[in-house]
Amino acid sequence: MQENGRILSVILDKVKHQAKPGVSTLELADFAHEEILRAGALPAFLGYRDFPGVICSSLNEEVVHGIPSSSRVLQSGDLLKLDIGIKRNGFYADMAETLFLGATPPNEINHLLQITKMALLAGIRNLLPGNTLGKVSQSIQEVIETGGLSVVRRIVGHGVGRRLHEKPPVPNFGTPEEGPRLKAGMVLAIEPIATYGDPEIAIKQDGWTAITTTGALSAHFEHTVAITPQGPRILTSTCQAG
Repeated sequence: MQENGRILSVILDKVKHQAKPGVSTLELADFAHEEILRAGALPAFLGYRDFPGVICSSLNEEVVHGIPSSSRVLQSGDLLKLDIGIKRNGFYADMAETLFLGATPPNEINHLLQITKMALLAGIRNLLPGNTLGKVSQSIQEVIETGGLSVVRRIVGHGVGRRLHEKPPVPNFGTPEEGPRLKAGMVLAIEPIATYGDPEIAIKQDGWTAITTTGALSAHFEHTVAITPQGPRILTSTCQAG
């Protein structure tokens, strides 16, 4: 799984470099598909519960599960969420990033991005044997809400391994008394999603794309993380949690 995570992080980095104004989200998906196959892997999302895309590409008020399309052409100033997963040698890896298409993001967007990244790292730091899952959830919620943002509660993280989504679900909100005790050997996908104002979401007519009901921007970051006796190991990155 660590090798899968490393491969996936390299692929996502390449896809990010292709994300420029004038490029369609379908072109990004096609590029990702080529890179995934070249790495000897399969796209985890394509056909999963009949999802029609290789990646999830969600723009601006779209929260998650945006379907790549030739008609969705990136523009300067867009906030793009890229969610990508692979299957290789019987195991999965899953990760997501949000990027601003432009030189310098406005203060509002920069704040949204920085707080959501901080929430992800806070959750990862609490992935310790003996901690409750609720402690992880609370740490994510605390960072987001202290930062003046709202937690999108209907989308949660999850276990990951031989299946893309495994138990336990990992909410981005909660209390330390909730959830199972964490054990070394568990692998979890931690994925906070934050927005301004009302955190409620709706699903578009395509049956997949989730959007904020107020049209507010949202951010989404995700890592696949292994719990070890020495602490969390981020499989989809070369860095470790601090």
